[in-house]
Amino acid sequence: MLKLMIVDDSNIIRRKIERSADAARFDVVGMARNGAEAVAMLKRTDAEVVTMDLTMPEMDGIECVERITAIKPETRILVVSALSDVETGILALEKGARGFLCKPFSSEQLNDALGELVEGIDV
Repeated sequence: MLKLMIVDDSNIIRRKIERSADAARFDVVGMARNGAEAVAMLKRTDAEVVTMDLTMPEMDGIECVERITAIKPETRILVVSALSDVETGILALEKGARGFLCKPFSSEQLNDALGELVEGIDV
């Protein structure tokens, strides 16, 4: 089972990802409201997979992706964002994210994106 951390300033989205993520593959080890919380939580939880919103207070998703990949480069990060700005999504991928999912999303879309993200990792 892979350790999953959910990072989003919306409690509704955090809970939706928590409910939707395939429980047979993912153990939700933490939920953060912003990038600063996520960086601190990563050190405690050793999460292997992270869902990351881009627009958050205190520390945005771009900076958080950069910090997480600096601390633990093998972390698989899936950006989950409502931003239709393609350039911002590309920037997140350049900083170390490995996938992108647009909000709103279905449970099936989330699990497909997470499945692609962790393909090849032994569970």
